[in-house]
Amino acid sequence: MNEQAILTHTDTFGRATLTMNRPEIHNAFDDILIASMTHELRRLEADDSVRMVFLTASGKSFSAGADLGWMRRMADYTREENLADALGLAALMNTLNSLKKPTIAIVQGAAYGGGVGLVACCDVAIASRHASFCLSETKLGLIPAVISPYVVEAIGPRAARRYFQSAEMFDAAEAYRLGLVHELVAEEELEATAERIFEALMKNGPCAMTAAKELVARVSSGPIDEAMIRDTAGRIAAIRASAEGKEGVGSFLEKRKPFWVKG
Repeated sequence: MNEQAILTHTDTFGRATLTMNRPEIHNAFDDILIASMTHELRRLEADDSVRMVFLTASGKSFSAGADLGWMRRMADYTREENLADALGLAALMNTLNSLKKPTIAIVQGAAYGGGVGLVACCDVAIASRHASFCLSETKLGLIPAVISPYVVEAIGPRAARRYFQSAEMFDAAEAYRLGLVHELVAEEELEATAERIFEALMKNGPCAMTAAKELVARVSSGPIDEAMIRDTAGRIAAIRASAEGKEGVGSFLEKRKPFWVKG
C-alpha cells in the first residue's frame, strides 16, 4: 500500500481531516488500509486537541469498497482466516461509528459496498448531487454483513431489504430520501457546507456532544420503560453537575461565551 494512502491534517481549531488517498483505484480498501484507518481514528480520538473528524477522499470517487487484489487473496482464505479478516473491517466500522467526537463524511463521488458503510457510520454525511451509492455485494455472491448494522440503522430495514438484495445503484437524491446522507449540495459547495457544520459544532460542549451521541445509542436500542426513564434522568443529572455543564449554563446566564468557544 502506498505510504500516503491515508492523509491526516489537523488545523489549529481542532478539525482533523482524514483522507483516503488511493484515487487511482477509487479509494478501494484492503486489510492494510483498514488497519491503518482504524489505528488513525483511535489516535485522533485519544488526541485532546482534536474536536471533530472529517472523513474525505481524493479523486472522483469516495470509495469503491473492497480492493480487487484483496478480494483475490480472500478467495483462498480458510474460514478462520476469513473470520479474522472480517473482524478487522468490523473493528473499523465500530471505531468510526462509536468515536467519541463528531464525525462528518464528505462524499464527492461514488460510494460502493464498504464505502456506504463508512458513510452510514458518520454522525453527519454531506454528499454531492452527483454522488452515487451501491450495496453491490450480492453481485459477487456475497452479503454486506459487517456494515449492515450501520446501514440498516441509517436507511431502515425496508429499504435495506431492497438494496441489499438487488445491488442496484442509487443516486444521491435517493440516498438523501432514505436518510443515508443529511445534505445534498453542488460539488463546489461541499467545502462551504462542511465549514457551516463545523462552525455549528464548535459552539457546543465537547463532552456534551459525546454524551449526546451515547444518548442516541441508548434510547434507540430499547423500550421506553422505567429503566429507560431512570437512565435518561441520570444522564442529565450527571452532566448538569459536570464542569462543562456548569460552565455552559453559567456562560449563558452571564451572557458570555463558554470556554470551549475560541475567539
